Amino acid sequence: MIEIEDLWKSYGSHKVIKGLFARIEKGKTLVVLGRSGVGKSVLLKLIIGITKADKGVIRIDNTLISELKGEKKYKAIRNMGMLFQGAALFDSMNIEENIAFYLRQHGNPLTGKRYTKKELNDMVSHALEIVDLAGTEKKMPSDLSGGMRKRVGIARLIVYRPKYLLYDEPTTGLDPITAMQINELIVKTQNELQATSIVVTHDIISALFVGDQLALHKDGVLAYMDKPDLFLQIDDPVIAFLKQTIEKDPRSFRRKNR
Repeated sequence: MIEIEDLWKSYGSHKVIKGLFARIEKGKTLVVLGRSGVGKSVLLKLIIGITKADKGVIRIDNTLISELKGEKKYKAIRNMGMLFQGAALFDSMNIEENIAFYLRQHGNPLTGKRYTKKELNDMVSHALEIVDLAGTEKKMPSDLSGGMRKRVGIARLIVYRPKYLLYDEPTTGLDPITAMQINELIVKTQNELQATSIVVTHDIISALFVGDQLALHKDGVLAYMDKPDLFLQIDDPVIAFLKQTIEKDPRSFRRKNR
């Protein structure tokens, strides 16, 4: 379970997170919707420890990770994995090396023992099969399309089996067919790992496909959070617009004077 209480984060005079509260039940997927630049990605970085909050509480499985530092913090968040918006692959490493990087550096997260080369190869091959990229081990990231790179990023999550998954705009920049393939992989990965997930997106189709709960990030907080059907009934102009985009041809929103 992830619990967030009264979380605040500013960059200079710009307040991005303003007393945010959230609770994500174990094994569920929360999708955070909102306009660009409101702080959705910042929230993920605060949870995984890349960025430190100005104040507030982040608790994971009753561990107060917002107060931890150094080795204690690493131990608390090592069961978390994140798919970054651009996949964040190492350009100088091939696909196999990218996926195996964490395990090669840290070994088995339960025993601390090093994996053999065969064990790593088998784990990488299995992860690539799950994301439908079998046989790409020796390719470089530059050889792959944007959608394929995101699938490699998901394979990197799968290979070390974290309990918590964070996705930063997983379908951004992808065509509708590829975006739906990524949505299907998110659900498939959720089922494979039985993880607790947070997905940040502006894509309402993706949100409805993968989410157990939807939330709207607005004015520095999660203004609303509910099950998908109930979320779409909330009287808010942003939610009303998102709802319209899945009911009408998007071309109907073009300005008449263009």
